[in-house]
This record gives sequence, C-alpha cells and structure tokens, in this order.
Amino acid sequence: RFSRYLVNPMPTNTPNRLQRRLAQVDRLPLAIRAWARSKALGRAVPLTGTCGLRYEEMRPERVVISVANRGHVRNHIGGVHAMASTLAAETATGMIMGLSVRDDCVNVVKDMRVQFKKRGQGAMRAVATLTPAQRELIQSTTKGEVTVPVTVTDESGNQPIECEFVWAWIPAQRPPKTETANAT
Repeated sequence: RFSRYLVNPMPTNTPNRLQRRLAQVDRLPLAIRAWARSKALGRAVPLTGTCGLRYEEMRPERVVISVANRGHVRNHIGGVHAMASTLAAETATGMIMGLSVRDDCVNVVKDMRVQFKKRGQGAMRAVATLTPAQRELIQSTTKGEVTVPVTVTDESGNQPIECEFVWAWIPAQRPPKTETANAT
C-alpha cells in the first residue's frame, strides 16, 4: 500500500522456505519471539543451540546473533571463547544467506577470515548485512558467491574481532551427467 511512496522499490520476491518458517514464529507475541526463534533454529543447527546463540533479528537485509558470556562458552580468561564469537559471526552470515537464497539453491560457506584484535568484554553480538544489489544477485542467479559483511562487537561497543565470510550458492539439485561417446 505504501510502496508507491518508496524511491526505487525492490521487486517483491516470493518468500523462500526459511522466510516462510520464520513467519510462523513472527506471529508469536513480541516478548517470546527471539526465544522461540532461538529454540527452533538451535534444534535445526544443534551447535548453535549448544552454544546458546540468540537469534535477535532475522530479516533478509540484516541478521543479529548474540552469545552471552556464560560458563559453557567462556574461555580461560573469563570472556566468550574465540570459537563461540566466530560461530556467532558465521551463523549471522549464514542465516542472512539462508534468508536470501532461492528455494532451488543451497548456500555454503566458501572462505572465512577471522582476526582477533583485542580481548572481548562480556557478551558478543554479530550483525550481518546484505545490500539490495547483493540480494538481487543472489535471487536472480542459480550460482555465485558474495562476501557477506559482519561486525562483531562486545558489550562495551568495541570490535574485538574482525571477520570476513565468503558464501557461495549453488543449485540444490545437480544436473544429471550426460554420457559422452568414446571415440576409438
């Protein structure tokens, strides 16, 4: 109804499988949505449930994942373990890809680089984003790759780690192999 007021509105795309499933959670009261989303996705991806990742925001253009500084993810110096912080970043980038990729494709992480710059203070929060151009590329092609920006901050607002994730998407079904004749 209000789209006529937008400048250069993006074409409306059919929601993919993940978006349709999350829409069911979005019908719940606001107070329990993040908890329900975290429980459901924690069961689907068990490591994220084990580490207690919290799925705070899940939109095709922005995903926010947090991990509290609790005993099972705490390192020997009292902060969130490096791998738990990396898991939050990887999950945020993977979920934003999952929300953007078409149903006939699957997304896979192709490359990741993580640099630990300083000691984190308290809980960690990973925010992944995609530009409209990146989303359009993902939705309009059956195969490709994109670098997904993610920012990881701690409770003090510092960015203790810097990450870069390259994600690829490929057709969910491989095309059948064609037989070639042997010339003898």
